[in-house]
Amino acid sequence: MATKKHDKIFLGIVLTLIIFGFLALSSASLGLAARENNNSYTSFLKQIILGGGAGILLFFITSRIPYQKWKTISLPLFLLSICITLLVFEPHIGITHGGAQRWLSLGIATFQPAELLKISFVLYLSSWLSKRGKEISSFKTGVVPFLIIMGLAAAALIAQPDMGTMGVIYLTGICLFVLAGAQYRKVALISLVGVFILAGLIFFKPYLIPRINVFFDASYDLQGAGYQLNQSKIALGSGGLLGRGFGKGLSKFNYLPEPTGDSIFAVIGEEFGFIGTSLLIVLFLIFFYRALRISTRAPNMFGRLASAGIAIIIVIQSFINMYAVVGLIPLTGLPLIFISQGGSALALTLGGIGIIYNISKYSS
Repeated sequence: MATKKHDKIFLGIVLTLIIFGFLALSSASLGLAARENNNSYTSFLKQIILGGGAGILLFFITSRIPYQKWKTISLPLFLLSICITLLVFEPHIGITHGGAQRWLSLGIATFQPAELLKISFVLYLSSWLSKRGKEISSFKTGVVPFLIIMGLAAAALIAQPDMGTMGVIYLTGICLFVLAGAQYRKVALISLVGVFILAGLIFFKPYLIPRINVFFDASYDLQGAGYQLNQSKIALGSGGLLGRGFGKGLSKFNYLPEPTGDSIFAVIGEEFGFIGTSLLIVLFLIFFYRALRISTRAPNMFGRLASAGIAIIIVIQSFINMYAVVGLIPLTGLPLIFISQGGSALALTLGGIGIIYNISKYSS
């Protein structure tokens, strides 16, 4: 039975991240508008209306649905999300951008099915793991089915290709496997499989090689593959301790690729400085702590895994984005959750957070 208690601090942190994101995007949008000679707040308004508005609606719905119901529909939801993801290859509604097919045209807006796939993957895997008990460490009834579930999600993403999201799902899956009580030998085996898959992808997807070269040598191809990383570092460095000031950054104008997308952390660093970027990181860490606190107090294994999994997938993607911008890992093209432009990403993230919030009502 749900209690009247719910984690208001968790909700406050989420709201703070959303407001921070709107501020950062409103500034970064100026650079995008200057390049495209359009209304300077087009992308910003879309984020508020389509991302924030739809996200609040989804949060309102999911926060009121008893979280146990997601367990009963997790498999059909997961399979449906894979089918929707594959619709990006339908010529009439699929959209290609930058050599990737990751979006669906909905007329006035676009939708990225991978965002739905991430949430449904967490819910189904949490449901499946919660039913396995000690069988999870069995190779036949644990490891093999787990790899099949991961493979279904990965196949739909590799075809697009969307290696960044695939990596996020893979890392989240391993985390949930560990939290469910799997033996570390089995986790090591699955990790080794992931290493071989990554090596194979690099071999068959040659566009990944320049990114790896840039990671090991920042001076590699400064006007090509290395351009984004070097411009990001220049923007971050020019921000110093306190930043140039809100809206006063220069890198978003004809320097940084995708200033409203996967480069937005560099815009934040230039305008808000080391203090601003550190504050953002702290907000994500507090968000993660409060979500794990909800997870540990959930009344059953499905609640614990679902709340932890949704938080993990949000935080992993966010830190991958920030690590890539500063050069700690190769560039992935992943947006920064809550901050980067992307209405479907923000809306579905808030839908997932609604599920965590509902679980908090049942916490002991």
